[in-house]
Amino acid sequence: MTAVQPSAVPALAVSGLRHRWPGGTRDLLSVDHWQVMPGERVLVLGPSGSGKSTLLSLLAGVTVASQGQVSLLGVDWAALSPARRDARRADHVGYIFQQFNLLPFLPVDENVALPCGFSSRRRERAGSGGVRAVAHEWLDRLGLPADCWRRPAAELSVGQQQRVAAARALMGSPEVVIADEPTSALDEDTRDQYMQVLLAACAQAQAALVFVSHDRGLRCHFDRVQGLDDGQLVEVQTGVPA
Repeated sequence: MTAVQPSAVPALAVSGLRHRWPGGTRDLLSVDHWQVMPGERVLVLGPSGSGKSTLLSLLAGVTVASQGQVSLLGVDWAALSPARRDARRADHVGYIFQQFNLLPFLPVDENVALPCGFSSRRRERAGSGGVRAVAHEWLDRLGLPADCWRRPAAELSVGQQQRVAAARALMGSPEVVIADEPTSALDEDTRDQYMQVLLAACAQAQAALVFVSHDRGLRCHFDRVQGLDDGQLVEVQTGVPA
């Protein structure tokens, strides 16, 4: 886990985005211009159903926009085949899913190591100490006791699984970390520890962080806070109620 030099290319860039679900009659998201630079920390606030998860899916290339351009590190997702999108996502994006998406019967540390199995680039960036050792380091930093590391992921509590999902996303220092409501199951003390580790890891790797939540108490941790209002991203002042 070595420090990475920042790039002048936006980590994420959106231009002329219009997105609606097939058969829909109105745009769910409408974003004219938006970008996130390497190392920048952006919080997107909004209630359930406001389109936060859809926005993250578009940023990560899981979903391709109905109209407009969404780019990762200067490459438009729509210009890539599905297989190349998958490979690029594996190399450059750490995704903390709202529902965790852990493999339930796989040991916890093997769940964390999975990104390095799909991406030689992530495996190299994890360092020379061995993938499992690095997985254990992340689990320790996120407060998972060692007696959990070899247990099946399904045996952990919801809050513990949430931290395993974060450790997996951080493996191999991806340039972009996307987090979908990752603190929803954590108590306040555990949430604060989680945020400290996540932010420090992103700073070390100069990774852009896009974090969506409905928790306004997180605003102090971010460089930029935005809200989703009728499908559009609007600025939120960090010092006043949202």
